[in-house]
Amino acid sequence: MAIVKSFKCVRPVEDMAEQVASLPYDVYDRKEAKAAVAGKPYAFLNIDRPETAFEDDFDMYSKEAYKHARDLYNEFKDKGIYEEDVCDSYYLYELTMNGRSQTGIVGLASVDDYLNNIIKKHENTREEKEIDRINHVDTLDAQTGPIFLAYKANDTLQKIISQNTLNVPLYDFVSEDDVRHRVWKVEKEYNKQIAECFENISALYIADGHHRAASAVKVALKRRQKYDDKNAEYNYFLSVIFDERQLHILPYNRIVLDLNLKSEDEILGSIEKAFDIKECPMQREITNRHEFGMLLKDKFYILKAKKEIIADDTIKSLDVSILQDFVLEPIFDIKDPRTDNRIKFAGGIRGVEFLESELKCGRGEVAFLMHPTSMTELFAVADENKLMPPKSTWFEPKLRSGIFIHEI
Repeated sequence: MAIVKSFKCVRPVEDMAEQVASLPYDVYDRKEAKAAVAGKPYAFLNIDRPETAFEDDFDMYSKEAYKHARDLYNEFKDKGIYEEDVCDSYYLYELTMNGRSQTGIVGLASVDDYLNNIIKKHENTREEKEIDRINHVDTLDAQTGPIFLAYKANDTLQKIISQNTLNVPLYDFVSEDDVRHRVWKVEKEYNKQIAECFENISALYIADGHHRAASAVKVALKRRQKYDDKNAEYNYFLSVIFDERQLHILPYNRIVLDLNLKSEDEILGSIEKAFDIKECPMQREITNRHEFGMLLKDKFYILKAKKEIIADDTIKSLDVSILQDFVLEPIFDIKDPRTDNRIKFAGGIRGVEFLESELKCGRGEVAFLMHPTSMTELFAVADENKLMPPKSTWFEPKLRSGIFIHEI
């Protein structure tokens, strides 16, 4: 039984939405973030990454940085860039990329649902990343980047979405990466029905945004120590929630920087113990589960896992686990891909061409093109309260920050 509330959204006025909307704070390194805000004074990334206003050696985690974010947010409101809706509402957020659309319900998920595992996780979080967003949310008194949640197929909610997207959208713009963004306010008469639909859903799943979710929860727990208000806004966190049928997971590809002092023949000989190997022309994507594309020495191979290495286990049977357990660790000596600097990762949106260019430029010696993890696999792992290996999923398109703000 999930709780998803409507809320009084703080959002940009119509003619500023396109200028404000920004990619999530964590898709940029520091240099990229500074470049992204250049000449864009109203991009929300200025608030999400306040260190961009300072010199490169400025401490991006200092109190001054978070204070600057708060001051800039207040300035945006004072200038009339943002306004707060008068009534509690749900919203619909549609993103269209490459002709494919997905529409989610914007509302507030419950901190208690997170703590009671009604909101399920599939990924570990790192404390240092949590602390940054805890300080950001706590200083701004606002959640600015929505959590990307999913639920299992629900035709009633889908019907409500279809009915409300017939209306004129609040926003309709195309971002620099050619993603179309449209937003609707749900008609008030549907509020009760939406809330009841979620009450009949047994679980929600974090698709993307584990650190933002964990940070919002920790801010709530911190405030609960000071205040005793079960209805306070900090007990809920900003989310965009999608039917599983709307979502598309892209592969998360791997690039290994060296061959671990092995020859090409030694590597192929080791791989064929666990995989059937076939050299073939370059493929843009891997269409079958338990198959992998490998770029090695200007050649492209398909590796098909032998039946005997595929375990009857939700984690061990994942393609990312098979590659780790039978290739990356035993052959390339990469024991922990989270910490080993001899491996790097490339979101599937970059494609096989990116892998090829990295190898040609000497920024890697071998690359693996993955088959994407499925929503069914994600749900199965989360339902067993297990965690996926690192870098298992890549979701596109990315939800924009700054379109919806929840003040706490």
